[in-house]
Amino acid sequence: MKKQLLTVAVTALAMTYSVLSTASNRDYISIVGSSTVYPFATVVAERFGKSTEFKTPKIESTGSGGGLKLFCAGVGIDTPDITNASRKIKQKEVDLCASNGVNEIVEVLIGYDGIALANSKEADQMSLSLQDIYLALAAQVPNPDGSETFVENPYKTWNEVNASLPKTKIEVLGPPPTSGTRDAFNELAIEGGCKTYKWIKAIKKQDKKKYKKLCRTVREDGHYVEAGENDNLIVQKLQSNPNALGVFGFSFLDQNSDTVQGSMVGGFAPTFETIASFDYPVSRPLYFYVKKAHVGKVPGMEEYLAEFTSDKAMGEDGYLPEKGMIPLSDDELAKIKDDVKNLKAL
Repeated sequence: MKKQLLTVAVTALAMTYSVLSTASNRDYISIVGSSTVYPFATVVAERFGKSTEFKTPKIESTGSGGGLKLFCAGVGIDTPDITNASRKIKQKEVDLCASNGVNEIVEVLIGYDGIALANSKEADQMSLSLQDIYLALAAQVPNPDGSETFVENPYKTWNEVNASLPKTKIEVLGPPPTSGTRDAFNELAIEGGCKTYKWIKAIKKQDKKKYKKLCRTVREDGHYVEAGENDNLIVQKLQSNPNALGVFGFSFLDQNSDTVQGSMVGGFAPTFETIASFDYPVSRPLYFYVKKAHVGKVPGMEEYLAEFTSDKAMGEDGYLPEKGMIPLSDDELAKIKDDVKNLKAL
């Protein structure tokens, strides 16, 4: 029996060594993940490729959930080295990684972002409360008769949600469930509006699963349209449909400010300043995750991490804030640099 166990252990160790060794056969860094982080990572990758002896990393926009699934599939040449995420990794994803031999994951907080609910500049700017967003987009909402019960969302136009809003069809183009933007939007905007009802908020103490389902499930009757992981495509569709709203990160709003405008939410427009101060209520952190087992195996990993977390990239006056990323504080950045240098795992 002991001999069999030893054989199994040796075989597993040999397989792990073999898989890790093959990672060194790939001469470029493989990155997947968030469409929101994608443009920031692309800028870093391009500068890294031009200024070092290493090849430019290859980056694929798969969405946060899709990227983490690929990242957690295992170690070795067939799996990504890094995945970008516009939300924090979930415990079930950490568990998936562990079950596939990805045991040491380095989390890198890179900055902050606001999720914009934007429309064409050809239309009037919308001014919404979190409750307006919840009532417009949740699958089930409080009964309009005032009773403490739920009904399937009956609202078809914005003025039915709030009489001060325009009499236009509720049509919101947004990311799919695999997107970190979608996760964050559900949590910050839709749930944020849901819990303005005290009797609904009380459900959380009684039944967290029921509360989460009620407060984070988006309607599927055509008023919320999944537009894929391509935020640029949403911007294009808004230009052709002035009555529609789109959900995407602040950087895309910033880059397309000549054609689209962010809605006011809770009295604040999504701007660099309001997101940095968290006055804008739909603000969130951005991350990427590193497979520690690949560092030292894939050429350029340590150097890429150093470039991304440098002052010239992530600092207040760095090239990433110029692209629309809200920078970390000096203390936060110092801690991130230290954690990355030491490859501190979760």
